[in-house]
Amino acid sequence: MGYKLPNGGTFQHAATYATALAFTAISNAAEAVATVVGSTIAAGDIVLLTSGWSKLDSKVVRVKAATATAITLEGIDTTDTQVYPVAGGAGTMRKVLTWVQIPQISDMAFSGGEQNYLDVVFLEDDQGKQIPTDKSAASMVLTIADDPAQAFNGVLLKADAGKQIEAARLNLPGNDTLLYGTYTSFSKQPAVSRNNLLTRTVSLALQAEPTRYLTAAV
Repeated sequence: MGYKLPNGGTFQHAATYATALAFTAISNAAEAVATVVGSTIAAGDIVLLTSGWSKLDSKVVRVKAATATAITLEGIDTTDTQVYPVAGGAGTMRKVLTWVQIPQISDMAFSGGEQNYLDVVFLEDDQGKQIPTDKSAASMVLTIADDPAQAFNGVLLKADAGKQIEAARLNLPGNDTLLYGTYTSFSKQPAVSRNNLLTRTVSLALQAEPTRYLTAAV
């Protein structure tokens, strides 16, 4: 058994990226290997993916091993060919070059991601059944102290205006890291309430399931 408090955790948003690197193929393996040309990506780098496999598309992952022609994606199991059809996963990866911390977070609220069901009942049934279908869209909202002089403001405003999928990560105590691919929205008007902090919100619409690593991401 184990448990921990989130106290001391930090949240970061990608600030800059390398040029997108195409991968022409990706293997069906316990840890997927992407075929590339002339890569300078190294083990430990964090990359934001696009892929013909919808479950891999918009995912943020860590590189386990790398050469100029092959990139191994840590913990990404693509052995199920129903989910990851053979020869169907080609796409691109963008290495995150720099991160900016979003400090002074007073609240982090998650929503969505619940399992949806189809109710099924037949004439002969005394009781209906539920069949799992999809999961609802997931998002999180960070409430932060309004501090327009901080460097993260420019990064978040650019992400808000760009309407492109971005990388973000939550660093929990004990080297536990969660990586997200997200559309980022940043409120321009602080919330104003007498005798309370001025606050703003960072809204993150998650585009893929988070990737979790139990060792520190650089």
